[in-house]
Amino acid sequence: MRLDRQWVQVRVRGLLLLGLCGLVCGFVSATAQSCGSTGLAVQVLGSGGPESQAKRASTSYLIWQDGRARVILDAGGGSALRFGESGAQMSQPDVFLFSHFHVDHSSDFPALIFSSWFEDRRRALPVFGPPGNDFMPSTTEFVRDMFSDPHGAFRYLSELVEPGTGGSYQLQPHNVVAGAEPALVFRSGAVVVYAVRVIHGQVPALAWRVDIGGKRIVFSGDTNGEGEGLTRLAMNADLLVAHNAVPEGATGVERRLHMPPSVIGMTAGNAHVKKLVLSHRMLRTLGKEEESMTEIRRRFDGPIVFANDLDCFPM
Repeated sequence: MRLDRQWVQVRVRGLLLLGLCGLVCGFVSATAQSCGSTGLAVQVLGSGGPESQAKRASTSYLIWQDGRARVILDAGGGSALRFGESGAQMSQPDVFLFSHFHVDHSSDFPALIFSSWFEDRRRALPVFGPPGNDFMPSTTEFVRDMFSDPHGAFRYLSELVEPGTGGSYQLQPHNVVAGAEPALVFRSGAVVVYAVRVIHGQVPALAWRVDIGGKRIVFSGDTNGEGEGLTRLAMNADLLVAHNAVPEGATGVERRLHMPPSVIGMTAGNAHVKKLVLSHRMLRTLGKEEESMTEIRRRFDGPIVFANDLDCFPM
């Protein structure tokens, strides 16, 4: 059953007003940190992994151009708060990208979408991500499971996914079936997006490249680094955001899911990346930055930065 949109807005806005003072007063130390009003930049909304960390949200990234958030990638826990702190608006992005649907990459998606609904976004929001299998939903299934009528978790927002319901905008989910060669996925004006399939255990996963403003920005997502797809995607990239989720000595399941520093360095070096940012920093790698840096430096001699939440990387 779909609730009347006007009633929902009035009811929720009332609740928000009641709690607003407490929220603002409780978080006065969390100030907005935008990436500036001009130029191109990548902002890390969530630099952590699945563990609860005091200063790290789970994985999420923004690409800014001239003060506008153009692309958002992943939406792990805590990233909706970081999105607000960044100064971005959900009416801005041209496209939403998912690397995969583990909780630490996707759980804040409905919060961000609800925000966009209240902002009265006036244009469609394309959502791209991997296909599904027995372990994970496809992108279209994930979005339907969130919002579709009659069984979606948040089906009172079903107008966002059901054509002809008269909403101010709709989500447009797409499954991306990619291989080792970069595949063109999305083009809108100056934003061009490519993807390759990467290996993350049995979970369907993608790495992404965004070409914008004459720059090439690549996000590895979670991957063990097998195959040539990520290297091909990242060739001559201005910035590679790679995930520092396991230490060099990782074995077993950890190694089957993630790249150790030596593989990150090899990938960045073989692709001739101009700058490397290390994110998705888990408890098992925090405190091992010097060790990780040493391993990466054996194969990559460009700039390396360990990311924290809300860090901006201008280009």
